[in-house]
Amino acid sequence: MKIPFSDYKLGAGVATDLVNTSPVVQTARGEILTGPAVLAGFLAEHDVRPDALADGRQPDDADLDAVRALRAEIRAILEADAEEHVVAAASALVARAGIGPSLYRDAEDRWQWYVATSPDTSVADELAVLMGTGLLGALRTLSHDRFRRCASPVCAGMFVDTSKAGRRRYCMPEVCGNRLNVASHRARRQEDARREVARREDARRRPDSRGAGDTDSR
Repeated sequence: MKIPFSDYKLGAGVATDLVNTSPVVQTARGEILTGPAVLAGFLAEHDVRPDALADGRQPDDADLDAVRALRAEIRAILEADAEEHVVAAASALVARAGIGPSLYRDAEDRWQWYVATSPDTSVADELAVLMGTGLLGALRTLSHDRFRRCASPVCAGMFVDTSKAGRRRYCMPEVCGNRLNVASHRARRQEDARREVARREDARRRPDSRGAGDTDSR
């Protein structure tokens, strides 16, 4: 597999999405990578085509176990406080099966820098090279500040913000962001209802107060 050396977004994006398949993050659904077929779907969804799965080969249970173990390593990198730890750990991932960078021609016949993977490398090690390269590129290009925890108070997700603006707050914006918006809306409705009850109770008591004052005056 040849990995574009300058394109960190693919590797960083796969790292983000892989980490967030964990039951640590998916507390309601549990483990997302429940079997080899699901792993194959995950790779296809991200357009990742490991050489280890060439000629129609499908992932097996050993591949699944190795990718799950790799997922824990990626999470540890995203959680690291020190940039030096990120560099050392991500570089170790690349070193598992990475060759280069070297120049190869791209689809438009232009020379580009690529990191290739060694022959006969496992699916997990090819993913390690892809994600390690992406994390190193994101760190150098965007800074360590882009390695973040999900802003949702009920989510343990992690992500690498590769957006141009750098304002991403949630590991899965369509899930965590929407969930937080719903919770905030619900809280506002409850607060409005509480205030309405208090207003009505106050209004009900006011005539009694005036009546009591009139009786005293007489």
